[in-house]
Amino acid sequence: MKELVKHLAKAIVDRPEEVIVTETEGDRTSIIKLRVAKEDFGLIIGKKGRNAEAIRTILRAAAAKLGKKPTLEIVEEDR
Repeated sequence: MKELVKHLAKAIVDRPEEVIVTETEGDRTSIIKLRVAKEDFGLIIGKKGRNAEAIRTILRAAAAKLGKKPTLEIVEEDR
């Protein structure tokens, strides 16, 4: 799931080299943290949160096959 989020995020942002994705897995849960450059934060969130919600929807669909519940946290990188 980590690679899926990384692939989606790199397609959206202007600085794909600064996309960092970390994943913490539990038995039935998975917490994925997405870090992007400060300039790209608005692009990842999108108008009214539509891009972020779309990423979360795709992530939930992929995680359902694995029987996990994903949580996506989007973090603004300070550089």
